[in-house]
Parts: sequence; C-alpha cells; structure tokens
Amino acid sequence: MSRFSKVRRAAVLAAASTTVLVGTLAVAPTAGAAGPGWNVTAVGGSSWEVSLRLPGPVPVRAAQPELAVDGVVLGVARQDPDGHTLTVRTADARVARAGRVQLAWNGIVAGEEARALRHAPVPATEAETLSGELLGVDPATRGTFGVRRADYDLGDTAVRLPGLGGQAVEERAAVYLPAGAPGPRPVVVFLHGRHQACFGGTDEDDFGGWPCAGSSRPVPSHLGYGEAAQALASQGYAVVSISADGINQLDWRAEDGGAQARGELVMAHLDLLRTWAPLKGRLDLTNVGLMGHSRGGEGVVRAALLNAERPAPYGIKAVMPLAPVDFARQTLPGTAMAVVLPYCDGDVSDQQGQHFYDDSRYAAGDDVLRSSLLVMGANHNFFNSEWTPGLSQAPSNDDWYLADDPVCGESAPSRLSPAEQRAVGAAYVSGFFRLTLGREQQFLPLFDGTGGRAGSAGRAVVHTQAQQPASVRTDLAPLESASRGVSLPAGAAYCASVGVAAAGQLPRCASDLRPVSSFPHWTPAWLAPDVPATPLLRARWKAGSSPRPVTVQVPRGTSPQVAQALTFRAATPQPVATDLTVTATDRAGRSAGVRVSRFSSALRPLPALADPWGEGAAVAKTWLRTVRLPLDAFPGVDVGDLATVTFTPTGRSTDVYLSDVALDRPASGTGTVPALPAVSIGDAEVYEDDGTQQVRMPLVLSRRSAVPVTVEVDTAAAALDGRITPTWTHVTIPAGRLTGSVVVPVVGDDVVNDAQARLTVTLSVPRHAVVGDGFGTLSVYDDDLYD
Repeated sequence: MSRFSKVRRAAVLAAASTTVLVGTLAVAPTAGAAGPGWNVTAVGGSSWEVSLRLPGPVPVRAAQPELAVDGVVLGVARQDPDGHTLTVRTADARVARAGRVQLAWNGIVAGEEARALRHAPVPATEAETLSGELLGVDPATRGTFGVRRADYDLGDTAVRLPGLGGQAVEERAAVYLPAGAPGPRPVVVFLHGRHQACFGGTDEDDFGGWPCAGSSRPVPSHLGYGEAAQALASQGYAVVSISADGINQLDWRAEDGGAQARGELVMAHLDLLRTWAPLKGRLDLTNVGLMGHSRGGEGVVRAALLNAERPAPYGIKAVMPLAPVDFARQTLPGTAMAVVLPYCDGDVSDQQGQHFYDDSRYAAGDDVLRSSLLVMGANHNFFNSEWTPGLSQAPSNDDWYLADDPVCGESAPSRLSPAEQRAVGAAYVSGFFRLTLGREQQFLPLFDGTGGRAGSAGRAVVHTQAQQPASVRTDLAPLESASRGVSLPAGAAYCASVGVAAAGQLPRCASDLRPVSSFPHWTPAWLAPDVPATPLLRARWKAGSSPRPVTVQVPRGTSPQVAQALTFRAATPQPVATDLTVTATDRAGRSAGVRVSRFSSALRPLPALADPWGEGAAVAKTWLRTVRLPLDAFPGVDVGDLATVTFTPTGRSTDVYLSDVALDRPASGTGTVPALPAVSIGDAEVYEDDGTQQVRMPLVLSRRSAVPVTVEVDTAAAALDGRITPTWTHVTIPAGRLTGSVVVPVVGDDVVNDAQARLTVTLSVPRHAVVGDGFGTLSVYDDDLYD
C-alpha cells in the first residue's frame, strides 16, 4: 500500500474511532518509546499512553486537539491541567515503536497544511457566479427604531454551571434594545464560540484559569456581532449577546467539550432576563431565537433541548448554529433551524455542524423549516469582529491555513473580505430571525432552497439545502434505506459514513482516499464516531452501459395539491459536472422529463481546494444541494395523479448521491417546543475480571412515548482506556415503555491498571425523543490491585 493510501486510511480510521486501528498487530508489549517532549508508556498489558508536551499552551480553537504518531493521527487528545500536555490512550501496540509524536487538528498534522502547497500544483477553479432573485427588501436594512444599549455585568463568578462541575463563570451581556418600541419585543440571544478568553498578560496568565489571572483581562468576544445586533434591534427585536469566556477557559475539563455548560449559561441569562427590573415588560420570552457561533452553535442547540425539558419552557422558536461543532450529534426537532457553514472554515474544517440538519430531518414529525447554508469564501473567525485582525482588541487571525490556496487563500478572488463576511452574517442572521420570530415572509427565499439573495450579502455565493415543514411536504422517498417503493439499477446502493464499513453497517458512501473534511455529511463525531452518518443513495452508471433509472413509485392517494415542486438533494463526487434527467409519469402513462442542470448547479462540483495532504491532488468538498423542479416543468403530465419519478443519467459515466425525494412548497412552518420525551443513560460500576463481562447500562425516558423511540449508543470515548472495544449499538425502546438498556462488553486482564477508570458512553441521534443526560459513566475498578 502506498504512503498516500496508508496515511489517509489511518487518519480516517482515527477520526472514526478514538482507539486507533482496533485490529492491532501481534506485537509484544514493550516499555514504550520517547523523544523530545513526548513519550509512549505501556499501561497495564493492553494499552499505551501517548503524551506530547508543547512549548506553549495548547492553542484555543473550536476543533479538538489530536495527536499523531509518525504522521498517523490517533484521535482526540486529553488536555492536562498544565495547559501544555496532551495525552491519548490507545490499544495499538505499534505506537511503542514511535519515531515522533505531533499535534494535529481535524485529522491533519499541524503545520502540514502550509507545507503541502510546495508540493501540490495550484488547481484551476471554475468561478462561481451569483444566481437567484434579489429580494425586494434587504434583511439587514436599518429599521425605524433607534438602538439603545442596556448592558449588564454581574461579575466573573456570578453563576455556577453543573456542566463545568459547578465552576463559577461570568454573567455579562451586551443588550441592544429598540428605542421606543411598544410592548414586549421578540428576543434573540447570541452566544460566541471558543476563542482565546484572556489576553494582555503572560502565556500562563492568559491560559486555563478563570477569572483571568495577573494583568490579563477578558476578551470581549460577545461584542463582535454588533452589525447583526444593530440591524435586528432597529427592526424591533431585543438582542442579548452573552459572554462565555469562563467556559472557554474551563471547557477542556468537560466530557462534552462544554456544550452542556454553554446551554446552561444561555438558560441562566434567560432566567435573569425574566426578572431583570430594568427590562421588565420589554421582552417577549414566548418568542425567542438563539444564534451560536462555533462551539456556541452546539451550545444553543443544547440550550433549546434543556429548555424543552422544563415544566414552563421559554418560547424558543428558532436556532441558528453558525460554523458550529457537533461533538455528540444530538437532534433538535420542533424548532426552526438554519445551519451556516463557511466553505473556507480553517478551524472546524470538516463542517461537522452539517449533522444538525441531517440528523434532525426525520427525528420526529414536526412542522418547521430546516435549512443548511454553505457560504462560499467565508472563514470561521470573521463573522465576529473581535476575532478579526485590525478590528479586535485581543490578538486574532485568519483561521484559513493555506495562504496561497486558489479558493480560500487571503488573495483568492472568491475569498470574502472581513467586511463582506460580516455583511453576509448580518444579512442571514437578521433575515432568519425576522422570518421565524417576526413572521416576515419576504425573507423565506433566503432559506427555503429557492435561491433568493440579499443585496447586503454582496457578491457572496450561498448554496442551500432545505426541508420544508411537514404540513406542506409529502415525502416520496427519504432514500435512507431499502424501500418497496424504490427500484434500483445495478451500481446503485444505500450507503453511510466514510472509510471502511464495519460489520452490520451500510457500505460507506466514500472511500478513505480523500480527507474526511471533504465530506461534511459523513464527518465522524468526536463523541459518537462509530454511529452511521447520513445514510442515502449512491447511484453509479458505467460508461457504455444502457442505463436503467432509479425509480420512485408514488403511492396512490398521494396528493401534491399543496405542492409547487418536486424536490430532492443531490451531489456528485466526480471532479467534473454531470447531469440527470428527472422524468415524471402519471397513471395515464403521460411522461415528461427535465434535466437537473436546467434548474440547479447541485451536480456541478464545488471549487477545489489545495490538497492539505501534499499528495498533489486538488480536493473539492462534497455537499448535497436541494434541487427544486417546478411541477409546471413537466408539461402534459397530471401532477395530481403521479405514478413514478425516475432519475436517469445523461452522460456515459455518472456518479451521484441522492436523498429526500419529496413534493412540497416553500413555507416557514409553525414550530413549537417539542413535546417529546428525553432519553437519558444511567451510570454503572463493575470490578474488572480476567475475562469479558457484559455490563448493562440503563436507558430511561422522561415520559412514555406513543411510538417507539430509537437512539444510537457509542462507546468510542470509553475505548480510550483500552478495556472497551469501540462499538455502536442501535437501541429501540418500545412504545409505552419507560426503560431500556444497552450492553457494553468490558475486557479484563490480570495486569495492574488504573485503580479506577471512568469511561464515557454517549447517546446520539435519537428519533421520537430528545437527548436528556446523554453521557453515562462506566466505572471499572481494577481487581488486580487486591490480589
């Protein structure tokens, strides 16, 4: 196997499991290895601990730090309290022969990104052009109200968060109010992400403790969304942008990266706003929207789920995760959502937040608009002015790591300037909450997949996926698994995830010959890496064959009377554009076909980025886009009495992904706080034995469900100890039941290990429920200590 495929395959496996290469070679345990600043130490008889000491504190990023041995990424590392040391535990004995240990991010060794361009040619890229109708009203236009500030600051230790083990953090916020606006106003809460939290002191002053030590002071990240806040407030919305520096300093201790704590902080601010005397009567807390940037994106999703568990919840109607992480893949049904993904994100470069959209589509029957937006030319940081060089008070940077990249480099023609990127952010943040909270329907085309554009977004190209509310959508074929109503040609199959398929899972949707960051739909989640990601249909037709179509049967009685279009999601992994003919046939046999390219660019590859692996190949991201084919594009066909819809290639060799075939019309929906049970996992304790034990961990619902509840259980985080093989289990709790369980195999030995190992088991991707306590602790006590 070439170095090219070896390195990529190992990195994909590492991203898919925090215990690397579970099928280890038969290498006798050794004392380990060591080098400048790093060492590999045998732990007991079955695992090794790899540690690296950095010359300075671990960089503060939204992405999780990883370790690599000899260029092969092991997985997410544990950060020690000294701020300099990273550790990974693995069962792969080959690390005992390590020649070097390195820091990595998102599956790529730190520093390799920039060096790659010296070996890789700069690829030619087809420029993307603006399309779609310009809205008559711009969402970021200043309204009729003046804007008054009513900031508050209760100090650095005002609130204690259970998600941080009871640590105290600040409760401060910038508040933008519409001056003179009558009555209670809709409320939008902004939550910034993980960024440097303290500055102005020494490296040690600025890192790891809270409140800021010595001469350092907090970074005012919460002041970085002023343009969006001003636009919304001038239109009559109250905007509260909260500070989360304390969480940023302490979240390396949290098992979930701080998501729970961030959600708790949002809820603490809403509780304060409800009783805050200066704002009494000014806020409508039955009409609330949340925007979270970076790790704040997962934080606001968690806040909405915490809110839904309350006896008297706030009226959280809409959530916008902006360049978010999604470490645990928790679904958010019943709440309007718009995920914003920057194509040039150099921090969360795998765009893992796409899972919020993918995982929530069929999580429960709900009546909300759900969107995912890909903003070309935008990076991770520049949506926040306090994370932008030249504007920020604290040090900041352009997070895109390849300065000469032809698509995302600082001088690339398609790259947005910081001002252009903030303008895009203000337009879409303002437009989304004016649509969902204010019912201002003129902004629907920005989010419903019809391709509307905002003038203030300038030259930015924004691609869209959209799932319409259930009341205006008839699902013909989700294309997640085999269905009696769908017939496939040879070469078409259902798939999920990337890399090498595990036993019992669908085939993988893509090979391991490209970085995982090329496939946002299939990026493995840090805390649930083995859970299958985004199942759909991959159809491949070979050159020279007589192509048979993918055929979707339309059930009798399906009424598209409310529908305006036939819709589906599509993409191609090919480096060149392809096309499909979509044919609609009614029950009288009348047919008409239309090419996808007439209405959509979904089957044209996205711009290619320079390959960060340094293998000389350009890499474009594969990201599905919604295709909308108007029903009047099928002349002569009785669209009220459809029999079949078929997909046929127009070229000799075609490779496409297809998903979510439906009939629908655009609408914003009528979302409510979901009345769904919360599923939680309990803890368990066991003494290690010399053999394998089957440990049962309880699952509990907060209330009975009229339909079966399903949830995915992943033990990959537990596998860091080496005593648990990383596994994925699909669990169903039958209708009417309150409890279930999952069995976790624990492998013992007769060697002295840690006296107690606390291992985390994660719940993710529930359907017909939401996640409550999604992390179970399995405590394993070493019996060999007492022999």
